[in-house]
Amino acid sequence: MTKTLFLLLIIFVLLNTNVYAYNQPFVYYDYITGKTRTLYNVNTKVPFLVITPDARAGALGDAGVSSAPDIHSLYWNPAKYAFYDDAVLEEKKEFFKTAVSYTPWLNENTNYINVTGVFRSNKNHAFAASIRHFGMSKTPLSNFYSTQFHFPEHHNELAVDIAYSRKLSNNFSFAVAGRYIYSDIFKEQQIINNSKTKVGQSVAADIALYYQKWFDWNTPMRFAFGANISNIGSKISYIENTDGYFIPINLRLGSSFTFRIFQVSCLSFMVDFNKLLVPTPPIYARDENGQPIIDNDGNYVFEKGRDPHRSVFSGMLYSFSDAPGGIEEELQEIIISTGVEYSYNDRFILRAGYFHEHENKGGRKLYTAGVGMKYNFFAFDFSYSLPVNKTYYLDNVVRFTLAMHL
Repeated sequence: MTKTLFLLLIIFVLLNTNVYAYNQPFVYYDYITGKTRTLYNVNTKVPFLVITPDARAGALGDAGVSSAPDIHSLYWNPAKYAFYDDAVLEEKKEFFKTAVSYTPWLNENTNYINVTGVFRSNKNHAFAASIRHFGMSKTPLSNFYSTQFHFPEHHNELAVDIAYSRKLSNNFSFAVAGRYIYSDIFKEQQIINNSKTKVGQSVAADIALYYQKWFDWNTPMRFAFGANISNIGSKISYIENTDGYFIPINLRLGSSFTFRIFQVSCLSFMVDFNKLLVPTPPIYARDENGQPIIDNDGNYVFEKGRDPHRSVFSGMLYSFSDAPGGIEEELQEIIISTGVEYSYNDRFILRAGYFHEHENKGGRKLYTAGVGMKYNFFAFDFSYSLPVNKTYYLDNVVRFTLAMHL
């Protein structure tokens, strides 16, 4: 029963509907630990866009912006595709690879599927595309908040991506990507505050850079750096005639070192720093009755922070300075991912990682591990996540990825 209640809570926060009219710190009772927690989350819609889609990065603590290029680089850093399998390209002249990843997320009624393909016919550029589908069936929310909304027994969210990556030099590349986002979380149509509900839709783009260079430091060593600003896009709305909500515009920076061992093995260490480029909820000034204070112009009065109702560009620009807690809270919004990967003859791979999020911003802390195997034109990856504490909803989650080289 306690796990079910906690699951209801987490799904409800992720859907982030208008039940909470004002963006105040979210206080709730944790049924697993028996303690009250306070979250100061940065809220966005379509959170499935920042769920790790592949098993390799899932085993590396969600680090991937500077790791060695792989087929799932479109999510982490599409600029890596310009260096993807250069050795194979020299031999085959051109190639196409595809991969399918599956994550049974949260429970047996929820799943996350990602299909990715990449095509290279030239040493200087690459093309890639993917489809991500997040589906939930028999959601327990369908009746839990029936007085506010009527959630469907099935709801679907989808993202379709395309990307182009090009080398600017032997060591440096850039990429751009486009994305269509579809989010259907209501029944056919409802009336909320005298307005009709609708399917949420948005378009977005990514801008990415990647640098890699091999050195000879007693043993061959590769240094890499990556940067990716993803989901730069229009706000999404589920109700007609509303301004809409920010999607998870995201900045990811990271670097990695890879050491070649005995010519047949490689050992890599990597770290990613991740931050949402959207407004941090302010603290609203309230009267003695707990109601928000409104000035003579009809605007809410803020005790701390900035007005979150801004344009996409303004929200990105001020996302580094709008937290009510100042620079200390801004630093708390940075998620750190670290990973280590050992590859033997590019056939058998062992991975481990750690994912860290500050307590005030969700408190997700995960140990991750996984394995990978390659044989001829097939590759298989598996990952497993283990929370540091049992309050995290991605407890014991597994991911599977199957890739084919055509």
